[in-house]
Order: sequence, then C-alpha cells, then structure tokens
Amino acid sequence: ATRTKSVDVERADSGIGQMPARKWRNRASETLSSLQAWEAHRPCTDCGERDLPVETDVQNCNQRRADLCEKCRKRRTERKESVLEFVNTEASYGEDLRIIKEEFYLPMQAAGLLSQEQLLGIFSNIQELIDLNENFLEILQEEIDQAFDQGDDDLMTVCIGEIFLEFVNMLPAFQTYCLQQSSSVNMLNVLEKEKELLRIFLNVSQNDNTALRRMNLRSFLMAPLQRVTKYPLLLSRIIKATTEYHPDHGSLREAKSRIESHLEHINMKTKQEGNTWTLRSFRQDSKKKREVINIEMRETALKTVGWLREETRFVMEGSLQLAQPPDGQWVKKGSKTLKFQNMQVLLLVNMKRVSESSLESAEPGPVKDAVLVLIRDKNNGKFHLLREPLRLSNCIVSTDPDCDDTFELIEIRREAFVFRDSDRARTHHWFRQIRRYSRELGSWKKRRNALPNIMISTPHTRP
Repeated sequence: ATRTKSVDVERADSGIGQMPARKWRNRASETLSSLQAWEAHRPCTDCGERDLPVETDVQNCNQRRADLCEKCRKRRTERKESVLEFVNTEASYGEDLRIIKEEFYLPMQAAGLLSQEQLLGIFSNIQELIDLNENFLEILQEEIDQAFDQGDDDLMTVCIGEIFLEFVNMLPAFQTYCLQQSSSVNMLNVLEKEKELLRIFLNVSQNDNTALRRMNLRSFLMAPLQRVTKYPLLLSRIIKATTEYHPDHGSLREAKSRIESHLEHINMKTKQEGNTWTLRSFRQDSKKKREVINIEMRETALKTVGWLREETRFVMEGSLQLAQPPDGQWVKKGSKTLKFQNMQVLLLVNMKRVSESSLESAEPGPVKDAVLVLIRDKNNGKFHLLREPLRLSNCIVSTDPDCDDTFELIEIRREAFVFRDSDRARTHHWFRQIRRYSRELGSWKKRRNALPNIMISTPHTRP
C-alpha cells in the first residue's frame, strides 16, 4: 500500500496524467507522420520540384538516388552516358591516330618508300594531333577515375566543358591538318600510281594487317576531320542532359561555340584556297562571326611575332580607338582635340614552358615577352598591320587624372600612342593589363634609380 501511494504521489508530481500523456502521444504520432510525408515529398535536389514518387518500402526509400525526381534521374543517366561516350570516342580516335603512325608512317619511313618531304606532305602534323590527344585523354580519364573513387557514380563532378577549354590549342592543330587534307590525298594518289612498292605495301596492309580492320590509309587519314566535326554533336548531347545550375553548363556552351567558330573559319579558308570540300556547316550568328574574326586576327598576330602557338597566350583582344598626338599639348587641351581611328588590338604574352617534352602538358611558366599588335580593320577581305608589334618591355604606360577616359603608351625614344575604349571601365582594364606587363618586363628597371620619365626625351612625357 505504501509503495502504491508513493507511486501515485510521484505520478502526481510529474505533472503528466493519462489525458496529457495521450495527447502527447497523438501529437508525436502526427509529427512523425508529417516528417514521413515531407521525406516522401522533399524537393528534387536537381530541379527543386516536388514530384517524387511516394516510396512505401523503406529499403527502396533508402536506395532512392540522391532524392531525385524521375525526370532528373533520367537526365543524370543520359549525362553519364554522354560523358562516357565523349571519353570513349576520344580514345578510339586516338587509337586511329596511333595506327596511322605505327602501321603506315613509321614502316614507310623505315623502308624508304617515301622521302621525308613526301611523308610530311601526306601525314601533315599528325604527331601534333597525337600529342594533343594523349594529353587530352589523360586528363579526361583522370577526371572519370577520380569521380568513381569519390563515389560519384553519375559523374556529376566531371566538367567536360572546362577541360575542353583548357585544351583549346588543339583546334588550330585540327585546322592545320584539315586545310592540308586535300593536297595530302592528291599527293598520295599521285605517288601510289608512280611507286609500285608503295602500292603493294598499301594493298598488303589493308588485306593482311588485322589492326587496320580492312580499312585503307585514306580512311584513316579522314579520322581528324571526322573527329573535329563530331565535337559539337557530343557537346550538344552533354549540354542537353546538364541542368543550367551545373557549374560546367556555361563552359560547355562556350566550348561548343568555340569549336563551331573554328569549323566556320576552316570552311572560309578552304573556299579562299579554291577547295570544293567543306566541313559540316553550322548556323551562323553574330557571336560566331565575331569569333571567326578573332581567330583570323590571332593567326595574323602569331605569324607576325613568330612565337610558338603552345607558348603564346592571348590576354586581351578587341577594338580600341587610337590616336598619335603630334605634341604634348593634347593633355591641356583634352582628348577631344585628338583624331582617333578604330583599330583591332591584341595583347600577346610569350610564356616559358616548364617541360619541353611534347608528351607532357606544357605548364605555363614565367613571362618571356609581351607585345601589343595593332591591326587595321578588314580591307579587301584581309587584315593589315598598322606597324610592327609594340614590345611592352620598351614601353611606358601612363594615365592622366584630367583625361581618365584614355591612357598613353610611349615607346622609348620613338612614338607615343593614346588609346581609349567606348566603355570607360574597359579602357581602365586595358590600361591595367598593359601596364602590368610593361612594368614586369621593362628594361628601364635595370638602371639604378631610373624612372620612366627620365629615360624619355620626348616633350610630351607624363609620369
């Protein structure tokens, strides 16, 4: 009796009787049901929609992949297939390139069937394409392996667009090969008629060499052309399966635009050279036309400075207004007294490569040189240089508070130029970039206590 009484007292002191306890259990049950309902209808992690199917089986619910709706689950599967297709087809393309070298080029060279000049005429820059493919494929495969190691079975962390833009230098290499394709095939046809041993070698290789899959040399020589035209299609498929919130979405679109612009540029070059064949045509718009013009200007600039493509980086490019002041009084009178003309300007930087091996990726090193290339607007379908490139190591760049919409570049002991952009903020950006390399490379810094304005004897000097 005593125990019962003490229990009763204890229960009374706790403040929870039968009715409150029942209400608490009901509320807890309602809360649990609400949480289960929210868990079943939580928003999709990809699109944010709440159309997830209700899972009654606990095991199926736990296995639901990253809380995805059916549409996004299907999209991820399509994206994974597209990414793997991109990498696998790149590997197949690389295998065809190695067949060209190991089954045709090297045996023909070792047997003396063709001279080195003839081999170069037929196989063009095939070694450059092989090196680029090996490096590109190595990075792609590393990204795939890393994603799987980290448990990313959908390959959502693999950014094909970013990797493609890092290897954008392979596009000019494709262009070189494509523009020589017509002459390469013609040379091969002529030599095959003239040289019986060459004809026998090609026939035996096609029929007896199992590595060739009964394909002739001409079919393999078409591999780079087929590959470069397939890039936009593969990238389009990845873009279609990639949500706009994915970090690689913008890079994918930029990569697709760059390759399409290069294809249009190749077609334009083939027409100029009188060839009848063209690569797959794409819809032209203002952005692609602008990019084609940029490609042509870069080629003109590279030929002018004579640098290697893999050691050159284009820092800035675009249209600027240029004037050459006759004296130093224009600062007091203002820039309105100057006569400006439109000019295409490219800022190029020559980088030292850390590794000289063609099989290793060329990492950017210290800056060796920097130039400013001035190109007149197109005349008669061609670009023309205004003058020889301005080497920034011999230039002083400055601004004046009274003319903050312009900046001045003075070539030591030679000429002075005033630049401006239609947009003032972009003018300042041009000034900061050019001044940076002028200060880094300036030879005037080697003189003890020397200042830029001391070294220049022109009357229009500004500090």
